[in-house]
Amino acid sequence: MPEFVDAYGIPIVYDVHEAAEPRAVVQLLHGVGEHAGRYGALIDALVADGYTVYADDHRGHGRTGLRQWGGDHRRLGRLGPGGLGAARDAVWTLTQLIREAHPDLPLVLLGHSWGSFLAQMLLDRHPDAYDAVVLSGSALRWPGALNAGDLNAPWKHVRGSGMEWLSSDEQVGRDFVADPLTTSEPLMKLFGPLEAAKLFGRPRRDLGHDVPILLMVGRDDTVGGPRSVHRLADAYRDRSGLTDVTTLVYPGARHEIFAEREQDAVRADLLAWLDRRLPARG
Repeated sequence: MPEFVDAYGIPIVYDVHEAAEPRAVVQLLHGVGEHAGRYGALIDALVADGYTVYADDHRGHGRTGLRQWGGDHRRLGRLGPGGLGAARDAVWTLTQLIREAHPDLPLVLLGHSWGSFLAQMLLDRHPDAYDAVVLSGSALRWPGALNAGDLNAPWKHVRGSGMEWLSSDEQVGRDFVADPLTTSEPLMKLFGPLEAAKLFGRPRRDLGHDVPILLMVGRDDTVGGPRSVHRLADAYRDRSGLTDVTTLVYPGARHEIFAEREQDAVRADLLAWLDRRLPARG
């Protein structure tokens, strides 16, 4: 598996899933406590539709984290030296590597949850680097719009995995807990209050580059939910000046819409949105 070394000397592991005749590249950013290996069905659908996919295990996470912490699974999810800024910058390094490898292909940034927050930060800093952005399970990164409490609170009465907030499919929570490369420690505990506070921010004013953006969220998502995501969409229109902003809300779905019962329809919606903006090369 390929890797690169970040500014702090930590090797970042990533995968490349090549499409036979690529129309574009998708850079996939996973969420906190998890890893890129949980996105197999989504990656397969993208590749089959002509998108080459790059997906790293972020700083402190998955295979990157296991090597970073000397095989200590208890430390998975902890970012290490440089914190959130280093994690963001490592993702940007991968963006640059993708651009070097595929200079003629459009690049889509697709982030889920914490990955969507990293994507928001990168779009603010490098608006001309991406040809489209997709945010799943996202939120406006602002006090009151981002849930810093118990994400599983609505399902406290359920005697299950404790991860019911991820998906209405109980197996998803069970698989998450059983996965040796995940951690269910909450973000605030993993990052600490100072680094967690660095997540706050709003879309930059007057981006100067009109990037199409798709926001996808489950109606029962406890991270931000539809209200927060609609506020985020409004901020991209009103603050950033984006003209192509789409919001899709999935009734009955929770946080991980790509692992929900209706995941086939979610993937189809994503591909349809991408295909309209990045037509296949004839």
